[in-house]
Amino acid sequence: MRRSGIKIGRVFGIPIFLHLSWFLIFLLIAYSLVYEFGARYPQWTSRQLWSLAVLTSVLFFGSVLFHELSHSVVARHYRIPVASITLFFFGGIASITRDPDRAGQEFLIAAAGPFSSYVLAAGFFLIAMATPDGSMPNVLTTWLADTNALLATFNLLPGFPLDGGRIFRSIIWGITKNYSRSTRIASRIGQAIAYAMMALGVYLAFGPLHSSINGAWFIFLGWFLLTAARQSYVQVAAQSALQGLRAADVMTSDAPTVARDLSLEEYARETARTGRRAHLVVSDGRLVGFMRIEALQAVPREDWPSTSVQAVMISREKLPWTGPDEPVLGVLERMRSANVDQLAVITGDNVVGVVTRDSILRAVQTRTELGHVTGG
Repeated sequence: MRRSGIKIGRVFGIPIFLHLSWFLIFLLIAYSLVYEFGARYPQWTSRQLWSLAVLTSVLFFGSVLFHELSHSVVARHYRIPVASITLFFFGGIASITRDPDRAGQEFLIAAAGPFSSYVLAAGFFLIAMATPDGSMPNVLTTWLADTNALLATFNLLPGFPLDGGRIFRSIIWGITKNYSRSTRIASRIGQAIAYAMMALGVYLAFGPLHSSINGAWFIFLGWFLLTAARQSYVQVAAQSALQGLRAADVMTSDAPTVARDLSLEEYARETARTGRRAHLVVSDGRLVGFMRIEALQAVPREDWPSTSVQAVMISREKLPWTGPDEPVLGVLERMRSANVDQLAVITGDNVVGVVTRDSILRAVQTRTELGHVTGG
């Protein structure tokens, strides 16, 4: 996932985001807890039920955040940057900017999440044991203990990209010493588990149990896992296709230029005519900045005629750039970390080209097709 949603703060320097889908699942969990607690404790008032349900939902997502932070802390221990953590409909995801260097590192990073959830489950269980049966603190901590244990156990399923799937991949990786092969095996097992979950969902929804809600939930979880497993393998295949390529191999050498005194109205017409999303900004033959279509879109349409490119461009001093010999995988990682779609390629004081996501994608497609042709 790209970093998206509402930023709510930082923990250990890692930005925390709430995806828009999070608000829906938060309300669904709170509502279901009101129904569940109300059926078990009819003597509680609506205010008590909603207060407990909302607090339980908050602590549940706090537990999910703790789970993802555990992954992130171990990843950063191995000097692997963590771009962000996003809470969304299906829980949470830590956006780790690159894969581990060794199988042992991946094992520990993946295992940290379920381990932390089991630790939380044990902690909430001890608190529940120390509180009176049927009291609100007891009900709260009992539910959180059970749910964290279930969360950890579910994540240990050997289906990639669940934590268990990553643990499984790290074991295969350690045995075969082949990262791509281990990913392919783990991804296929992940897809098989996803299909099994969807089949279970159909059985629950339409079988003798007639549990449509639980059935729909398993179908959605299976669909999400299936999509994630396929995307994860495609990503690894793309990384394999980019091995050995440098920025100079994928850059566009005929980088388009525009004058700094060009109005945004004129710049918009130029981008519409050529389809170019980025331009070098020059003055008297010298590079002074970099203009992207995103900067144009950030300015109100009515201000385009009176605003120049120079007013909104990225100045040369702040220009995101790379060298021609930098590996493409490193370039792609820096693009992702900086959340940009292109980098200028600079040698000395000269811009010799531009690397874009599109140019990298074309390289992946071409090398993949050639690989199929040659059987590689």
